[in-house]
Amino acid sequence: MGYESDPPVLKRLRRSPAHRGLSPQPGLRQVMAQFATGVTVLTAGGEDAHGMTANAFSSVSLEPPMVLCCVAKAARMHTAIVSAGSFGVNILSADQQETSKYFADWRRPDGMAQFEAVGYTPGDRTGAPLLTGALAWLECELAQVVEGGDHSIFLGRVLATSRGTGEHALVFYGGAYHQVDGKARAA
Repeated sequence: MGYESDPPVLKRLRRSPAHRGLSPQPGLRQVMAQFATGVTVLTAGGEDAHGMTANAFSSVSLEPPMVLCCVAKAARMHTAIVSAGSFGVNILSADQQETSKYFADWRRPDGMAQFEAVGYTPGDRTGAPLLTGALAWLECELAQVVEGGDHSIFLGRVLATSRGTGEHALVFYGGAYHQVDGKARAA
């Protein structure tokens, strides 16, 4: 059976990003989600003891040994690092996803009480809590604070390092946790 005229073909038109409520230009958060990072928990001991999940962490220099971390000026961790004059970096292993979530949750207890839920040892050089089960730990003396918009860039002089027995890293990418098995791949 035929029609006198064929019915119109309906095409689904692509909706513009603006029409979907998205910016036509991706936001910084969306773009940075495409950059895989390791997951750390920054810690500081002392009167304002605190821990915070962070992925804004990097090695800066081997001689002298230095690292950096970026912390929002409004974060409790900012005050903790400045007050202590030092900080610890706990590089998380693949099985520490819950630890990462715990230290990202603002509802956890304040002060040293927040560390009672996880195993830790006070660092020999800084007293910063070093979390049990991490892949590696660094203890750093605060060397310099650089203004970086709504964050501060803390440069830390590495005083001590140690490595755990774990082999697999926890990675954050695309808004989700992933694991890296540590095996090199052929190119």
